[in-house]
Amino acid sequence: MIVIQNSIDVNNINEVDFSNTLQSVLDELNVSDSELLVRFVDKPEIQQLNKTYRHQDKPTNVLSFPSDLPIEIDEAILGDVIICMEVVTEEAKAQGKTFENHLVHMAIHGTLHLLGFDHIEESEAQKMEALEIKILEKMQISNPYE
Repeated sequence: MIVIQNSIDVNNINEVDFSNTLQSVLDELNVSDSELLVRFVDKPEIQQLNKTYRHQDKPTNVLSFPSDLPIEIDEAILGDVIICMEVVTEEAKAQGKTFENHLVHMAIHGTLHLLGFDHIEESEAQKMEALEIKILEKMQISNPYE
């Protein structure tokens, strides 16, 4: 299940379509029964979160926070993906991408982090990027890394 928190009242996306798209991603990743919260925020909020949790005092496009429920609580909650709509908009424009495609990419990227994927090491980055490309391709979204 996808839960969207639109804390900044973004009105340029169809939340139902976005939720359905992300649910198809969860299905693809074999975690379709899991709950995923996606929160749309502004630059000040994501900068504060980035400073607090990653010790980087700057805005970023997406942050992921895995669920920290104890194992005894039998709930399939992946965690939270926080997306800064302003940064995603700026990046999409700078990279010549549509806002919608870049937003979906950032949501997938954040979700993969919740599933243990990372891009610190080059080999890990290649695996994560290849999976992102494969998922996006099924949605007819071109390779975001070209």
